[in-house]
Amino acid sequence: MDLTGKTALITGASRGIGAAAARSFAAAGAKVALVARSRDAIAELAGEIGADAVAIPCEISRYWEVEQAVQNTLRAFGRLDILVNNAGVIEPISHLSEADPEAWGSVIDINLKGVFHGMRAAMPVMMSQGGGTILTIGSGAAHGPVEGWSHYCASKAGALMLTRMADKEARESGIRALSLSPGTVATQMQREIKASGINPVSQLDWSDHIPPEWVAQTLLWMCGPQADDWLGDEISLRDESIRSRVGLT
Repeated sequence: MDLTGKTALITGASRGIGAAAARSFAAAGAKVALVARSRDAIAELAGEIGADAVAIPCEISRYWEVEQAVQNTLRAFGRLDILVNNAGVIEPISHLSEADPEAWGSVIDINLKGVFHGMRAAMPVMMSQGGGTILTIGSGAAHGPVEGWSHYCASKAGALMLTRMADKEARESGIRALSLSPGTVATQMQREIKASGINPVSQLDWSDHIPPEWVAQTLLWMCGPQADDWLGDEISLRDESIRSRVGLT
């Protein structure tokens, strides 16, 4: 995939899937805007990538900060072609009857409202350019309940509906909206899940998780027309046929 001349904004770019995606997209020729709360981490990654990257500290639960991040991306690179809605959290893991309402709501603010904020800020820019691609990190949790994850399941189900809404309302304006359900990935989130010990996912061995680089490679593949059959829908990396198409082993 050649992304020369394209600009991608990646949320949650400080580590895990987001950092891997930033490296992959930059290697494919894209200019990358690294958006995250962790100022030092994205600054270090931007330094690693070089002149084709810019670090933009941002709290995605606040719309005005996301809108400013988009404007900063335009100032740095002149355009915005790809949005990767990756930022997400799962803590605090807790049973619904015991969940702290404020903490529960904070997860919704990041995982669901953060996706909306990204779409709302990026879509008008992309539509004025004639189109763009919006990729959102989904989850199998969007489709079924997982003990202790009421906030995560609800937010991921909502984020998938936002993907479908973006496709419904803006495909004719050139917007390609897709979701990627990667399965379990070897990131810090899995360490948090493991520590909770609450559900079967927490019992998985580290070797059961796929590397974040596989997810990054799939996101890159999704930027091309070969993924157009899934517009407005979700691609699952549990599907061996998808792994084969992407070239994963």
